[in-house]
Amino acid sequence: MSGILYGVGLGPGDPELMTLKAHRLISTARVIAYPSPDTGESFARSIAAAAIPADAIEIPIEIPMRVERFPAQSVYDAAAAGIGGHLIAGRDVVVLCEGDPFFYGSFMYLFGRLSEQHRVEVVPGVTSLTACAALAGQPLCARNEVLSVLPGPMSDDDLVQRLHQTQAVAILKVGRHLPRLRQLIRAEGLADRAIYVSHASLPNQKVMPLADAPEDAPYFSMILIGGQDPYAVS
Repeated sequence: MSGILYGVGLGPGDPELMTLKAHRLISTARVIAYPSPDTGESFARSIAAAAIPADAIEIPIEIPMRVERFPAQSVYDAAAAGIGGHLIAGRDVVVLCEGDPFFYGSFMYLFGRLSEQHRVEVVPGVTSLTACAALAGQPLCARNEVLSVLPGPMSDDDLVQRLHQTQAVAILKVGRHLPRLRQLIRAEGLADRAIYVSHASLPNQKVMPLADAPEDAPYFSMILIGGQDPYAVS
């Protein structure tokens, strides 16, 4: 009988924000896979470290952390083949996913390769989006407002068009794009509503008005632009 593939959301970083189901699956896992940079510690593994059994088989999925493109297809092809071997042998595999597996999560690439041949269960996690909003103390949107989630690397023209079509915005993957994004948001007259958050839920978390954000932002940072008046009751 084939094993089950679990895509387990870990939340934004604080181990206490893992769900009870995520903790149970990790603490009883025989095989655990997780994304890992080519240098340094795996962030996903560090979140779940206290729950990982000492005798679990670990499968690091090495993903180069660099600006230039890398052969991503071959990385996930190889990871799917290794994980698939354990599933065929009847062993369940838990894949650790930062945040939520299906919210900009790399687990979707394993899901696409393995879900037709094997049973897959996705365990949702607290997303960076909601974690940042909680830390900022800012409701994302209310009533009939539209929330748009935009990736920072989008072109200026596309970003401006989206900003004109929505009432509340979350810009992810800010990183090196912060100076450009700050200038664009200021030009659109939205700077007074914009909040910068980085490393939400971690000891080095930061939250401040976008105007005060550092020039050199980490990848795990976000810009939130809330709706016009979330506290008004219609």
